[in-house]
Amino acid sequence: MQTAGDIPLQVTSENSSSERRITPSWTIGQLKAKLEPVTGIPPLSQKLTLRFGNQQQVLVEAADEENTQLAAFPLVPYAEIYVGDLRPPGMRPNFSDASAVPKYEMPRSEYEQKSDSVLAWKKAQKLGRFDPSAPSLVASQVAVHDTEIQKRGIEVGKRCRVGGDDEKRGEVMYVGEVEEIPGEGKWVGVRLDEPVGRNDGSLKGRRYWGVEGEEAKRGVFVRPERVEIGEWEVVDDLEDMEEI
Repeated sequence: MQTAGDIPLQVTSENSSSERRITPSWTIGQLKAKLEPVTGIPPLSQKLTLRFGNQQQVLVEAADEENTQLAAFPLVPYAEIYVGDLRPPGMRPNFSDASAVPKYEMPRSEYEQKSDSVLAWKKAQKLGRFDPSAPSLVASQVAVHDTEIQKRGIEVGKRCRVGGDDEKRGEVMYVGEVEEIPGEGKWVGVRLDEPVGRNDGSLKGRRYWGVEGEEAKRGVFVRPERVEIGEWEVVDDLEDMEEI
């Protein structure tokens, strides 16, 4: 409850800042108890410091804090009272780390029953997997990839170039489905001559070719239309260097 004698002060700490009205008749102990829910610092771990515009500082402390009133200190309107934390850094909660905060996850069964969700909207609009023509579209996409593989003569062991880029020459190491990549249809796994790829022949723990650690950044998975089969020579960046 606010009284006529309340004094507005700026209460700050390492993780908070807010304006509060302080009653001079409160004791230091009462103030610390009221500041705990504001700053998250327990009363016994608080160190209070009054700060003024002229850089002057006054510690708010006493031998008997339960009986010493705040009126004994120079409370100036809109001065700052800084609440320090005496606990070791390792024992202070990290209020800025949102990853440590438990988050609510709605059960899938409950989400599927809601009428105002994105899922419900997709059902109503017949989008994605709710489109009656979706199965035929998927089958058509798979057929296109199979046709490209046959037309381009893509087979394991053949030399190729990826995306028309001469720096991305290599050898076809895999042709088929890749469960770790979204999308239906076959993919082509290529071991590049140079380490300009995205993986080492494995995805999310599943290995499609090679040995772990031996082909870092030499592997890519691309759609068939990006693969050009041909007698491409092995890329060797050292062949153009002059002898010293």
